Amino acid sequence: MEKYILTNDIIKNHTERMLNLRKFYPFFSILESGISAPSESGSTSLDMGYITLAVLRFLINENNFNEREVTSQEIRKFIAELLTRDFELSLSKGDMESLTENIFDKLTNGGRAFEISFFDPADRKTKVIRVRLIEANVREAEVTYSITEEGIEFYLSTKEMKDESRISTDQLLLEKLIKAENYSGGIDVISRINLEVSSLHKKRDEAVALLLSDVHAGTVAVDEFMESTSKWFEEERKSFTKSRELVDKAAARMDRSSGGKAVRDITRLETLLKQAIDNHSRLIKASAELSRFADEMVSRKKMQILRNTFDFEEALSSLERIDKPDRLAALISPLLTPKCEKSFQISMIDSIVLKKINQDDMAEKVEKEAADLNFRYEDEILSEQTGKNFALLFRELLERLEKWEKLTLREYNAILEMKFTGDIYKNRDYFAYLVHLSEKDSYSIRSMIDQQETFLEELAVKYMSDADLERFSDIRFRIVFGDEEVEIEDSSVTDITFERM
Repeated sequence: MEKYILTNDIIKNHTERMLNLRKFYPFFSILESGISAPSESGSTSLDMGYITLAVLRFLINENNFNEREVTSQEIRKFIAELLTRDFELSLSKGDMESLTENIFDKLTNGGRAFEISFFDPADRKTKVIRVRLIEANVREAEVTYSITEEGIEFYLSTKEMKDESRISTDQLLLEKLIKAENYSGGIDVISRINLEVSSLHKKRDEAVALLLSDVHAGTVAVDEFMESTSKWFEEERKSFTKSRELVDKAAARMDRSSGGKAVRDITRLETLLKQAIDNHSRLIKASAELSRFADEMVSRKKMQILRNTFDFEEALSSLERIDKPDRLAALISPLLTPKCEKSFQISMIDSIVLKKINQDDMAEKVEKEAADLNFRYEDEILSEQTGKNFALLFRELLERLEKWEKLTLREYNAILEMKFTGDIYKNRDYFAYLVHLSEKDSYSIRSMIDQQETFLEELAVKYMSDADLERFSDIRFRIVFGDEEVEIEDSSVTDITFERM
């Protein structure tokens, strides 16, 4: 059985493996062909591998980021500049034109596809695969050139692009696959795009977590995230729009009633593309909120630094970062000073011991106290304090929603920690407040002032000032529960998002 499985795997998967390897064949074929340029010492061997990757990168930039195809003259001009700059070639105009033409012919294989012959063990015959890195197109009697999907796949497999948006580059490949009606390949690319968007969401959450623990390091992380992602949002949005139009056109041409693999693939492609567009829109919105949240945290940190307090935990962390344990002496020495004892003067001791008090002359003074009309039982005091706590927490929520359109429970907790320290979670009123807050799906402050429907609304109206109620009267928001759990100290709470309406 094991031998059968092994043999079956080798035979059935061989053709698919060769198809996956085809994108590498043109590069190594060009690399092996080699080319030399005339020089003062005779001839200079040129690295065709470097030239090939440079030209592919040039085509990706022009085709995708500048959204245009290029002519052979533009490609040869780019090659000439590369040879002069990187190989320090100084040739006459005629020699340079001849050399660039020769290189261009090798890259395009003289206008023919590169052919790979291989044996298909399943069909027991030799087959031929044809592949191009660069393809020619005729546009209004002019021949233009663009990179193929195999060329993009090959370039992406050499190194992840850092300078440009990986999402936009994948979308260029997606467009070419849709135009070629390779919908199954498009599904793989869309899956990669969704993974990339999810990865950016994760980086954004990591930046938020870092902000909560270290504002300085978190600010640096936020700046790096915004610099590497936000500047490409508009281009990515345009690419998504173009991809959506291509998919819609393909779907319109497809006879869905006939069924078949192509219909299933294009339906799956439509679903994944819609999911990718929704995820990307949420990423843009979350990134905008991240910037505002970072500004808020920096502002609060500045105010906290100005307070007349000393943070022993932060001082210890600072010493750990600079690795200077000897400086602990300056931190601990004030706490180890000798304890000062107070004492009586010697003359006072004699006075205390020798002084006699006539107990008979001392009468007990009995004062008749009037009844305290303001006396309250402990449970009444506790109820009032709970009401004030609920109103205070609700006011903090409204103050944030006055500035932001959306607030997550993690962000809300971070603001409460900054204002009331981590001890806020030790107060049982915090968790009780979340329970009462979740009794309704939405809140209108103006309606709440006129008529209170819940215990929380009664306490908020009773203990919030009239000025605050008037200030927040136009706020309306909804509560949306997530699928994840937010860890708070030793407890976990269902994730909540507060959204303005």
